[in-house]
Amino acid sequence: MKRWFFVRASTLGLATAAIVLNSCSTPQTRISEHPDLYQSLSPEDQALVNQGQIRIGMSRPAVWLTWGSPDRRIIGNMGRGTTETWVYTYYASYPYYSYEPLDEYFGAPLYNPFCYSWFPPSIPYPGKLVTFAHGKAVSFQYVTSH
Repeated sequence: MKRWFFVRASTLGLATAAIVLNSCSTPQTRISEHPDLYQSLSPEDQALVNQGQIRIGMSRPAVWLTWGSPDRRIIGNMGRGTTETWVYTYYASYPYYSYEPLDEYFGAPLYNPFCYSWFPPSIPYPGKLVTFAHGKAVSFQYVTSH
């Protein structure tokens, strides 16, 4: 029992550290770490970076300052040119109900992997996408909240 507690506590600690480390990177921290890159942008793009927004025609460095490093890069073709799509992954956790106390008394009649964890499942989804052609953003998408 102590072993399971240690494993679960360690998992929680690692998950928390990952979230904290990923959330530390903001447009302001990237700007302060790369002021020369920020100064090379047009005033319009500097204002958008400060607001965390991008636009069609924005350069890769400007998008990087705004949204940070992508989780995935997808190479493709559009017409006769090569494209690169940056994917930013978000995670959603859904409520679940654990039946562990009941299983101690009645056994586990059906196997459900989500019922045997203290942590709800974390489901990844593409939260932001931006596609570049010839070094400029040609399209972008992002998930909004209701």
